[in-house]
Order: sequence, then structure tokens, then C-alpha cells
Amino acid sequence: MIEARFSWPTRIYWEDTDAGGVVYHARYVAFMERARTEWMRAMGYGQEAMRSGDGQVFVVRAMTLDFLKPARLDDALETTVELLQCRRASLVICQAVLRDGQPLVTAQVRLAAVGARDFRPQAMDDTLYATLKQFETLHAQD
Repeated sequence: MIEARFSWPTRIYWEDTDAGGVVYHARYVAFMERARTEWMRAMGYGQEAMRSGDGQVFVVRAMTLDFLKPARLDDALETTVELLQCRRASLVICQAVLRDGQPLVTAQVRLAAVGARDFRPQAMDDTLYATLKQFETLHAQD
């Protein structure tokens, strides 16, 4: 079983930085996407399996970012995922990119469950919903 707060490691490479050697702001969104993907995979819900099996995907509906400190070339970071709210067709997730436990960027991400073909809102199946709902409960206990 994975913990209420999931963490995924990231290393900063040249391709992640701007001319000043600082991580380009859009790269943080990519780091967060990877962490959410690995969080779902750790629960047994890989993106391709969901898309081709149940015909469902999660899409970002809204995202609020707060840039606190810059990351730089060769930094070892961790990107965290915590489920704040789970509804039948949507999730609200809190994410952070950390260096040595200190937040560099924080975000709140609203995801919508949609059909893979028509991108219309679609309720999660009972098993996925129950799996995710337990993490909302774990976060509430922190």
C-alpha cells in the first residue's frame, strides 16, 4: 500500500533550465504530471490501461501554482502528490516540488475523469473510486 503522501524523485538536467541555469517554470508542470502518473501506477492504474480498458482518462481542469524558490541545474528534487478531495468524476490534488524537504513550488490541481473518446465527464468505476477515496480519508487524518 502506498502512503497518503506519494513522492517521486526528479533530477534537474540542462534541458529543464533556462539560459540562467534556473528551472524553466513550465517544467514544474511536467514534474507534477509525472508524479501524478506514477502515483496512479503505484495503485495499479496505469494511464494506458485505463484509456484502453475502461476508456477513461484524467485531464487537468484547473491548476494554481505558487513559485516560492528556484530549482537549479543538477538539483535532486522530489515531487509529492496528496489527494485532498475525491468525487465521482473529479479529484483535487495538492502537489509540491521539494528540495531537501523545502517547498520550491506548490500547486492545487483539479482533475476531471472523462471518456477517452469523447472527453465528456464520466464517473469513475466503483473500484477506482473506493481506492482513491481511502487516500482522501488518510490525508484528512494528518
